[in-house]
Amino acid sequence: MQDAEIRQLPELVGQEVRVRGWLFNKRSSGKLQFLIVRDGTGFLQAVVFKPEVPQKVWEDAEKLGQESSLWVVGTVREDKRAPGGVELTVKELEIYQLCQDYPITPKEHGVAFLMDNRHLWLRSRRQHAIMRVRNELCFAIREF
Repeated sequence: MQDAEIRQLPELVGQEVRVRGWLFNKRSSGKLQFLIVRDGTGFLQAVVFKPEVPQKVWEDAEKLGQESSLWVVGTVREDKRAPGGVELTVKELEIYQLCQDYPITPKEHGVAFLMDNRHLWLRSRRQHAIMRVRNELCFAIREF
């Protein structure tokens, strides 16, 4: 098993890897839980199938809140429906820190509220994309 960043996973199909990151979103459907995990390099769909994992892993996946920090171990497989074209079939899950009351939800918030929670707002896809564009622009100006 090797540690991997999410951007490396398309090259590691069929291998067992460990990915460290934060829970971006979670969906469940009966015996399946879909964990959308993010690190600084992208997003990953991690699938927890109840009959194939220990009870503790299933329970840990159930109690995860948005932006909880964790690592997951599993096998990378191709799936065109998943973000990035690959997903991880989870075998192990370890929680570093649970986050129960994440204040920023998908609903609209005022600018004052978002600025008060700026350190969390920067984790959103849009703000992350803005920061990357800004970084590239600054880099290009310095190189010129």
